[in-house]
Amino acid sequence: MSQQKKKIFPRNYKERLFILTSQTLIYYEQEKGNKRRKKGSILTDRIYWVEKVEPEKNAPVERKFPFQIAYDESILYMFAKDDTDRMDWLEAMMQVIQGNDKLSAKYHKGFWVDGVFLCCGQAVRNAPGCCDWHKESLKLRASSRNITLPPLRERTHLPPIPEDEGNACVEVVALYDYTAKKPGELSVVKGIRYVSLEKMSGDWWKIRDMTGSEGLVPSNYIEEVNTDDSLSCSVEDDIENYPWYVGNMSRVKTEQLLREKGKEGSFVVRDSSQKGVYTVSLFSRALDEVNGTVRHYLINVNADGLYYLAENHLFESIPQMIEYHQHNGAGLLTRLRLPARETSPTPQTAQGMWELSRKDVRVVKELGSGQFGVVQLGVWKGEHQVAIKMVKEGCMSSDEFIEEAQIMMKLRHPKLVRLYGVCTECFPIYIVTEFMSNGCLLEYLRQHGKELQPQRLLSMCLDVCEAMAYLEDQQFIHRDLAARNCLVDEDLSVKVSDFGMARYVLDDQYTSSVGTKFPVKWSAPEVLNYTRFSSKSDVWAFGVLMWEVYSLGKQPYEHYDNTRVTERVMQGHRLYRPQLATDQIYQVMKSCWHEFPEERPKFHQLFNDISALIDNKQ
Repeated sequence: MSQQKKKIFPRNYKERLFILTSQTLIYYEQEKGNKRRKKGSILTDRIYWVEKVEPEKNAPVERKFPFQIAYDESILYMFAKDDTDRMDWLEAMMQVIQGNDKLSAKYHKGFWVDGVFLCCGQAVRNAPGCCDWHKESLKLRASSRNITLPPLRERTHLPPIPEDEGNACVEVVALYDYTAKKPGELSVVKGIRYVSLEKMSGDWWKIRDMTGSEGLVPSNYIEEVNTDDSLSCSVEDDIENYPWYVGNMSRVKTEQLLREKGKEGSFVVRDSSQKGVYTVSLFSRALDEVNGTVRHYLINVNADGLYYLAENHLFESIPQMIEYHQHNGAGLLTRLRLPARETSPTPQTAQGMWELSRKDVRVVKELGSGQFGVVQLGVWKGEHQVAIKMVKEGCMSSDEFIEEAQIMMKLRHPKLVRLYGVCTECFPIYIVTEFMSNGCLLEYLRQHGKELQPQRLLSMCLDVCEAMAYLEDQQFIHRDLAARNCLVDEDLSVKVSDFGMARYVLDDQYTSSVGTKFPVKWSAPEVLNYTRFSSKSDVWAFGVLMWEVYSLGKQPYEHYDNTRVTERVMQGHRLYRPQLATDQIYQVMKSCWHEFPEERPKFHQLFNDISALIDNKQ
């Protein structure tokens, strides 16, 4: 928790990756995907105590094991996963700092909250400690064994931290995406920071990425940044290098730019008339399909210095706020989809390693058609059967279509339909995926359901649940889970498909834009009332999917239209038990349909419950 905050609210309690060296404690912030950004550092020779802290009353489980690091005029509060983890850190810290000249004899055992220490009531942050610090016991324990820090997760890869008296490396930020074109070059992603190693002749930089890989990148794709070890940085430094920032642009010119762009969710951030105040300007066709609408949202700052457009969603910086609203409308007219002034020198169609040559992909026949796309059977390189999804002209923008492919690029699981690549260099755009020979789950149930044994029906549900548990772990919500959007393979295993409505969520909640369409008969009450989606609304849809499986493909609420379905769901009515479902299986379905999202099980729990039914041959 940042010591600048007055209280330990969930919004300022954040997961960080800490790395301890002999000279420095450096901490990184989780960004999109597995990427991390340096947030701050503390020189170990300036630390004067490390010790436990008394937890808050009725603290949640993730905050039951706090400890503190006092340095300079500040205290950094941290929370370990359990007491063993906490002691490992305290002893490792003690081993590093035990030779410091300024170690304190006393410490504060209570948190600093609302301007006072809870343990003694002193109202000065750097007031002398009120409790004796028995540091000798920590010294003895630390020196009596070879302390190692808690292991990092296997998926975490960061550049090595130099042992150089704590001096931070020079960092550069990528201004645009760049895909390496030959050996010795390094691909970079716009907005991500890298370590600068050397400025080469011929307008090239040698840099290192977060996995430790090194290579060359053109100098016009990156820019050196000034790292700041403090916990905050200026707004101007944060935003001026982002493509969505247009500076001092008038309201009239901004609206002209957005209308010329004419794409749903085009946006810019501009200076307002008042110094230091900024506005997000956003274009959408949700209210006026012909001319579109431009809305201007003032970026607000609360008393704690946190930024927001919607008051319930607070952020430490404007870029963090923009990134959140790029994934989640959260009260805006639509999501912030694309900067209106995109100046990347690389083609927008380039998909790097995912781009397939169209001459290698041959269309054979149509497999099916939906609202936005057509799916064709194809052959890749003359021998591999594939499925090819093409967008229907005029139904969906190429940007939205590519957005679905980009989501699939980030997701890889045996129970998700696998993406092979895309063809984006000319229209129609192709999304090329694995071919599932038995087609759509809904149609398979209707045509062959009577041939299936009860164990096979339950196994199909388990396959879908496993895929959804993976999405839940990866912070994605599907938003359109139904039997029609799952596919059946040759061995009758089922995989989840169709990610056109899927979203990456930072806080497990997505509020869709005005006028967004969604499948009413698969929707939870909070979706029907507020278009508020989450992994728990996906759980509700999964319950309906189970009902589809056990009714062999019947239409949910088959005798009611969408309006009547909404009324009945809000009144507490639920789908009846299908004839093929046992009482135990129906109880699993009903657990997905609880009125309150927090009372519904997570997908991991559902997976365990269904697995237990399979083991018991229910």
